[in-house]
Amino acid sequence: MTKILSGKEVAAALKDKLTAEVDELKKQGKVPGLCIVMVGDRPDSASYIKGAVKRCTSIGIDCQVETFPEDISQEKFLEALDRLNQDSKINGVIIMRPLPDQISEDALKYAIAPEKDVDCFNPINVSKVMSGDEDGFPPCTPSAVIEILDHYGIEIKGKRAVLIGRSMVVGRPLAMMLLKRNATVTICHTRTKDLAQEAKRAEILIAAAGKAKMVTKDMVNEGAIVIDVGINFENGKMCGDVDFDNVSPIAGQITPVPGGVGSVTSTVLAKHVIKAFKLQQGL
Repeated sequence: MTKILSGKEVAAALKDKLTAEVDELKKQGKVPGLCIVMVGDRPDSASYIKGAVKRCTSIGIDCQVETFPEDISQEKFLEALDRLNQDSKINGVIIMRPLPDQISEDALKYAIAPEKDVDCFNPINVSKVMSGDEDGFPPCTPSAVIEILDHYGIEIKGKRAVLIGRSMVVGRPLAMMLLKRNATVTICHTRTKDLAQEAKRAEILIAAAGKAKMVTKDMVNEGAIVIDVGINFENGKMCGDVDFDNVSPIAGQITPVPGGVGSVTSTVLAKHVIKAFKLQQGL
């Protein structure tokens, strides 16, 4: 029978561990701080922020949200970011994207302090992920995938892992994280020939292409572990990149959408803020 890999279960277990860490820090008069930065008023960003603040606050992290007008100039925005970089009470900064056209992400990613860059925007953290340096901060979503695999005791070493999706947000950093754990990794994308055949070779299949239900049952090897990173909407209903109803009877273990990878990301963000605090404090 197929096992459902519940992200909510993973998040709950991780939350308990992180809350205990913060409680210990508070006994020493130390409190980690996070600032979430948003430009404009995107409903999807606002929804993510609400969930992230709720989760981080429940763990004991001080959270603040800075919202700037849609028409803020790049110069003013960089000034605000520099202020956050200099604020010792803020240990982690996450900038909600996409940003309006007048703000260059290329300029911005170099401006955020790498030691506070808890979602891997600065190229220094990107290079640390690529080189396997664990002092950096991988993006929260790939980290959530690893948390799920670890929580359920799924062995990564030596496994054939196939990723569908090559973005710098999920696919590429996750490939490097799996390689560090000694998986044999194949990255597929929209121009991959015989995609179904490549996917079917996977012992661990990770869908992160951003296309609703694109992974069908003919693409999945019987007993494979299927991790669905996708968040899409069909007829107003959330669904993943995997055709869950038809794939789940074939898979050995599978994450649902909703209730899978997305449920873990805000808790991973909290983990990264605590890590940033400890590194900055020399703990």
